[in-house]
Amino acid sequence: MIRHFTLDGKKIPFREGQTIMEAAQDAGIYIPHLCYNPEFVPHGSCRVCTVKANGRIVASCTTPATEEMQVENETEELQGNRRELLQMLFVEGNHVCPGCEKSGACQLQAVAYYTGMLAPEFTYFYPMRTVDSSHPDVAIDYNRCILCELCVRASRDEDGKNIFSIDGRGINTHLTVNSASGKLGDTDFDVHDKAAQVCPVGAILPKHEGYNIPIGQRLYDRKPISVVGDVADHQEE
Repeated sequence: MIRHFTLDGKKIPFREGQTIMEAAQDAGIYIPHLCYNPEFVPHGSCRVCTVKANGRIVASCTTPATEEMQVENETEELQGNRRELLQMLFVEGNHVCPGCEKSGACQLQAVAYYTGMLAPEFTYFYPMRTVDSSHPDVAIDYNRCILCELCVRASRDEDGKNIFSIDGRGINTHLTVNSASGKLGDTDFDVHDKAAQVCPVGAILPKHEGYNIPIGQRLYDRKPISVVGDVADHQEE
């Protein structure tokens, strides 16, 4: 049975069990997000997809749609909250877009442009995290990790390898490789694993093919994130 809720004044159909995010995507409406991927069970960690449903602030990726629900997504209040979250992500890591080979195909960068976050206003942390280049085909730049846990979920749920985990608390939270040495090269990680494909930023990068698509011709250079499609299609073509 098809039911409906209202999103920014538009009637949106949904099926029983669908979340606000799923119904909005089916209707072709973009809600900004980073940690959400339709291939995995959502957990609402990034909070960028926060909307207001019947006056309450909720994560659209984990909140079930209900009949006659009134949802706000494009208000200036919500966009302002998203910009602040994005600013904190930018200053907490080393996201230097002009020098990053993921520029133009980075979901963090694209969502920032979409919400109007063009320059952080907070003080940069300038972290000194390591770069793990121990694997022959893939490198990890921990300075760019935004803790979305997509690689954790992909490795565990799709690849059946459990290569990654998140450790620590608060500002000390960090991505960890589950090997005795803590190095990716000491695991059975493969460049064709699902976990190698889902990073929304430039934290997990294949070696030997950097800048193979020129800036200006990359995914979000060609069209904005709001019209690209769902997250499963966000990788470079």
